[in-house]
Amino acid sequence: MAYIRKRGKGWQYTVNFIDPITGERKPIPKGGFRTKKEAQLAAAELERELAQGTYIKESDITFDEFSEEFIERYKSTGKVKISTVRVRTNEIGRFKPYFSGMKLKDITKKKYQEALNKMKGGEKKATADNTLKGIHGTGKMFFKMARELDYISKDPTEFAYVPISKKTVEELENEEFKVKYLEKEQLALFLTTAKEHGLPQDYLIFLILSYTGMRAGELCALKWRDINFDEETISITKTYYNPTNNTLNYQLLTPKTKSSRRVITIDTLVMNELLKHKREQKELILKYRKTYHDKDFVITKIDKLPGYPEIIKTIENRMRRLLKKCGLSENLTPHSLRHTHTSLLAEAGVELQDIMDRLGHKDDYTTKSVYLHVTKPKKKEASQKFAELMSGLSK
Repeated sequence: MAYIRKRGKGWQYTVNFIDPITGERKPIPKGGFRTKKEAQLAAAELERELAQGTYIKESDITFDEFSEEFIERYKSTGKVKISTVRVRTNEIGRFKPYFSGMKLKDITKKKYQEALNKMKGGEKKATADNTLKGIHGTGKMFFKMARELDYISKDPTEFAYVPISKKTVEELENEEFKVKYLEKEQLALFLTTAKEHGLPQDYLIFLILSYTGMRAGELCALKWRDINFDEETISITKTYYNPTNNTLNYQLLTPKTKSSRRVITIDTLVMNELLKHKREQKELILKYRKTYHDKDFVITKIDKLPGYPEIIKTIENRMRRLLKKCGLSENLTPHSLRHTHTSLLAEAGVELQDIMDRLGHKDDYTTKSVYLHVTKPKKKEASQKFAELMSGLSK
C-alpha cells in the first residue's frame, strides 16, 4: 500500500518494497508531483512493476554526470566523426539550463516537453525548427542510452514533440524566396573579377566551386589522385575539418553522407585550369622542396606553410573581397555557389534527380526549393501552351 503525503508545494509517495533476496522491507520514496492524483498514479505504476518483477532501481546519477558519460560512450563506438561529436555535445548543452544539477530519474516527460517548449521561445528568440529537431534527436539518443544502462526506468522523451512554427496561408503565399545564389550574368562577372583581380588561386577555386557544386570542405580536401584527366572526372571521397582554423591541425573526414561520396564529370575549361595549376604547383614544390607539405593537395597554401590545404575561412574571406570589388552582395558565401550551380543546371533543363546526384544529395529541401523556383516559369509556360493548344481545337 502506497503512502501519499504533501511535501512542500508538491506531493510525494512512498511504496514499501520487499527485497526478494534479503527479505528486508525497503521504502521507495519519490516526490516532485504537482498533485495528489499524479503521485497516486505514479505509485500505482510502481506497485504494478514490483508485482510483475519489471521494476528497475533508478540511479542517482545527475544530468551533468551522465552528459560526460554519454559523450565518451558516443565517441567510443568508433562510428562517428569528430564533427558529429561536437554537434552532439553542443546539443546536449542546450538542455543544461533546464536539467543541470537534476538527477536523471527526476526528469519527467512533462519537464522534458517544457524544456523543448521553452527552447522554442517567442518570435524574437525562437530556436529554428530544424535546430530544435536536432536538439530533440540528440535528447532521444541521450535518454535511450540512460534507459539501456538502467539509470532510469522510463524514457522522458517518449511522446515528446517538437513545437513547430506555424505560418498562415497569407504568410506562406507572401514569403520571399530566401535561398541566395547568383544569376548567370552575375556569376560571369564574379568569375571575370576573380580572374583579373583575384589573389593567387582565386579564379581556380571559384571556377571549381561554381562549375561543380562542390562543398568548400570537399574542395579543400581534394587531392590530385582524385582527378581523372583522361575521363574528365573528379571523385569526392572526403571533406576537410578544421574548427579552430589552425593550418597545421586539419583533419580529413569521410563525406557528410553516403550519397556525398560521388564521381562527377567536369567541364574541359575546369580541367585545363587544373592542368595549368598543376604545372605551377610543381614549380612551388621545387622552390620549397625541404619544407613543402607534400600530401598531394590541389588547393594549398603558397607562401606560409606551403603545401598545407587551404582553410575554408580564407576562401570565405577571399570571396567577400571579390564580391565587394564587383559590386555584388557580400552576404553570399562559397555555399551560395553550390546553390548557383543548382539554379543554372535547372535553367539548362537538367532533371532534379541528376542535380541531386551531382551535388551528393539523397534528399535536400534547399536544392528542391531552388529547382522549383527556377523551373516555375517553365511550368507556367507549359500550362499556357496547353491552353493555347486546347483553344485551337475549340475554334
